[in-house]
Formats: sequence, C-alpha cells, structure tokens
Amino acid sequence: MEPITVTADAKDFTCNAYLAVGEATTLVDAGTMPGVDEVIADALDDTGVGGLDRLVVTHQHHDHVGELDAVVDRFDPEVFACAGHPRRDAALEDGDEVRVGDEPCEVVHTPGHADDHVSLVGEERIYSGDVVVYNDGAFDGGSFGRTDMAGQSRERLIESLHEILDRMPDSVAAMFPGHGDVYRAADGSDTVREVIERATERAERREPKYPDE
Repeated sequence: MEPITVTADAKDFTCNAYLAVGEATTLVDAGTMPGVDEVIADALDDTGVGGLDRLVVTHQHHDHVGELDAVVDRFDPEVFACAGHPRRDAALEDGDEVRVGDEPCEVVHTPGHADDHVSLVGEERIYSGDVVVYNDGAFDGGSFGRTDMAGQSRERLIESLHEILDRMPDSVAAMFPGHGDVYRAADGSDTVREVIERATERAERREPKYPDE
C-alpha cells in the first residue's frame, strides 16, 4: 500500500508526514498540522489497521515534530529518532534497519541540513526528509535542503547526498521528501537516482539557494 500524506490538507507551513500501513504501521515525521492525529485515526480506520506501531523522526526541526506529542499521546507508538528527545524510545544510528510499513529501510545518517538528520532507504522507496526533495520553489526536478542557518553546512549536506547515492539501490522508484511533491519515477521521465544526482550537482555549484543566503 502506498504511504498516505496525512498533512496533505494543511493550511499552514508543515513538513510532509507519511503514514505507511503494513506489518509495522509507521508515521514518518509528525508535522505541525493541528488535528493530524484525527487524520491518522481516520486513515487507520479506513485501512482496517488497529493502531500506529511506530513514529520515525527524520530530524527534529519544529516543522517535523510540532505535533509529535499529540500523536504519541493518542496512539502510543514507539518513537525512533537519532538525537535525544523526551519521547524517544529507540535511538537511530547509521546502518540500522527499521521497518516502515511493510518495507525494511536502512537508516542513513545525512547531516548538513540538521546534525541529527536521517534518511530511510528501502528497496522501493526513500524517505529523504529535507536533505533532498523533488521541488521546493527554489528548484524543480531535484533540490536540496537549506544550509544558510546556524549549525547547517553545505559541505556536509553534499557528502550526505553522495552517501545516499552510494547506498541507495537502483530499484528505488519513489521519493517521499519532507517538503514539496512526492516523486514517482513511473510518473516522470527521470529515475529517482537521476533526481538526486541533479540535486547534488546543484548543491555542488555552491551558489546561494535563496536570494538572501
């Protein structure tokens, strides 16, 4: 079953939060949309799933964890995160395997946008958080996370993009990013690898991504 973007109807700024239903029903990020727990509950009812097994955090910027408490209080999932958090149950480390729905995913530590950033790489899908996205207003067809704020690093982000390319199987056919549109190779002319390669090339130019950067 395809992951469900439970923040799709958000009126204000949030990350994309994805519900992957399956053997280990998983929410990837919680977002900041008020009432997201209601959307999750409705989706669980619609799919006949009993509950939410786990919540995996790609990184702890506010737009990714603003509704984490509300989700945890309602569903009591096991919380996985790289950095320490009061609600964390299990630490994520590079090379770990975590099941997202029905798909085993490798945890790839991908800092640069955030020190605690991880991407989840499966055989069919990648949950890329903010390190690489398909479109974001700055670039279409492959873009990369911002690195102009305190504690961020373009150099580390470029290394993370190469790490993804090195460890991502060619079978990956869909990218579920933290912002912008989901990209499915079946709907476009590029493979997911080609999208990430384009994002990497753009990052490597080291030009400002935003006018005030």
